Amino acid sequence: MDHLEPEGLSAPQLAAIRRTLTSGRGALTRRSTLRALGAGVLTAGGAATLGACGIPPAKREGGAEDTDDRSAKEKTVVFSNWTEYMDIGDDKKSRPTLDAFTRRTGISVKYTEDINDNVEFFGKIQPQLAAGQSTGRDLISVTDWLAARMIRLGWVQKLDPSLLPNAYANLSPQFRRPDWDPGRAHSYPWTGISTVIAYNIKATGGKKVDSVSQLLDDPALKGRVGFLTEMRDTIGMTLLDLGTSPGKFTDADFDAAVGRLQKGVDRKQIRRFHGNDYTSDLSKGDLAACVAWAGDVIQLQADNPDIRFAIPAAGYITSTDNLLVPAGARHRANATRLIDYYYERPVAARLAAYINYVCPVEGVGEELAKIDPALAANTLIVPDKAMAAKSQAFRSLTGEEEKAYEEKFAKLIGA
Repeated sequence: MDHLEPEGLSAPQLAAIRRTLTSGRGALTRRSTLRALGAGVLTAGGAATLGACGIPPAKREGGAEDTDDRSAKEKTVVFSNWTEYMDIGDDKKSRPTLDAFTRRTGISVKYTEDINDNVEFFGKIQPQLAAGQSTGRDLISVTDWLAARMIRLGWVQKLDPSLLPNAYANLSPQFRRPDWDPGRAHSYPWTGISTVIAYNIKATGGKKVDSVSQLLDDPALKGRVGFLTEMRDTIGMTLLDLGTSPGKFTDADFDAAVGRLQKGVDRKQIRRFHGNDYTSDLSKGDLAACVAWAGDVIQLQADNPDIRFAIPAAGYITSTDNLLVPAGARHRANATRLIDYYYERPVAARLAAYINYVCPVEGVGEELAKIDPALAANTLIVPDKAMAAKSQAFRSLTGEEEKAYEEKFAKLIGA
């Protein structure tokens, strides 16, 4: 059996969860900014649900392939997604891309926005998955850390590659090889989530800020620098600045990143570690520069022309929300066809124009330009090749690593 976490959660782990849900990505709405990666741990209420009490969840050995696929007889698919994560028509009711899929295929889509947080949603479906029962859903969208766990537990069905010609051909190279799903056998990204450096050009006196080293060492920025309270974002960006891959780091590498940041704290270079509340300080200039989420930058730039962003030469951290077919799903083929549909470039462009997240479809820019040239030119939505090449993912953590790293990070940020 495969535990999701070691028994119990440390105080720093629980504090990390509260930060994520109250002031981190978990507290934010879809179109205004970003939301939680889910610190890789469990909420206090969800801990018992997910097995922290010592009762391991069931595991389907050898994967979760179901022979009872009713797709041929039942032209339907049930799709659970996050709120404000799908295009809406001018009438504020219709779903143009979903409606077009139904007209073309005859497959009706029961679309529900019942995901507000990874942990909360998993708490809803875990009992059925553990019991080997259907969740009543054919397609779900969850963040990479949870997708990794569900795949490891055998609670996700493998996708039929013959039904994914567009997805296979058009998936952006930067998203092709996650360490938790080699070859994308079980998942395809819905969107990407980028961590960048943001700065207020007026507050910096016209100076560009484009590296973590500059944030930590530039005396002109002393006391006006911010880093995120999400461990993967702050440590990941610092690891990159130190020349270490966030996908391959060791305990010693993690400690080096913490030490580098601690010097910034001790010298009072860092003003504070922040959640989503940094946006107002950055806009006002109280923070001159900070590690930020790309969705925030897009929104802030709409209201303040002084807000800029930079991609460090060392690279930046990217995570993903991913489409999965859960174990027990009754319409696997229909769900797979829906995944592939969103990898058609015109469809992907219509979705990206509405939700403004990183589009995982290679070559979507030309189609997006037909809708809005400004969006097509925005590398926070359509990364160019140079930017995509700098994208790196924070590697999967074991439960033991999660506990140890959160304890060290909590000490660093004073949580």
